[in-house]
Amino acid sequence: MVDEKKLKKAQSVYSSLCAMLDEKQFHYTKHEQDLVITFVMHGDDIPMNFIVKVDEQRDLVRILSPIPGVEFPADKRLVGAIATSVANYKLADGSFDYDYATGKVAFRLTSSYLDSLISKELLEYMIFVSGYTIDEFNDKFLLLAKGAMPIADFIKKYE
Repeated sequence: MVDEKKLKKAQSVYSSLCAMLDEKQFHYTKHEQDLVITFVMHGDDIPMNFIVKVDEQRDLVRILSPIPGVEFPADKRLVGAIATSVANYKLADGSFDYDYATGKVAFRLTSSYLDSLISKELLEYMIFVSGYTIDEFNDKFLLLAKGAMPIADFIKKYE
């Protein structure tokens, strides 16, 4: 059963998200039925794919960004676990999710709008801090996964 009040609030947040992206001249794709937006941001190196979902069931805005090309092979899975742990320790907002079984890495950031308003400024912050954070780490994760950077160098850079 759909809670109309929760759905109406989620749709309002979704509209604010679209308005903010329009103001910042983003090119994005709406998936209105699911309250999802997808887009690509370009940083210094690897393009960043974003999936932004307004979750009306849990009153959340969720950002997920799978890191393209980063898949730690079986013999480097421990390196992936260490690297994501080191990176996560340094983050103020968001986290890298690491799937040890597949070696894949994704960035996730959430914010609740339960019993509160969520501003366009907060949505903008969420998008831009996600982009900055992903851009900081994605190429290093790729180098680690390919064996082109020793884990000791990664740890030293972020200690």
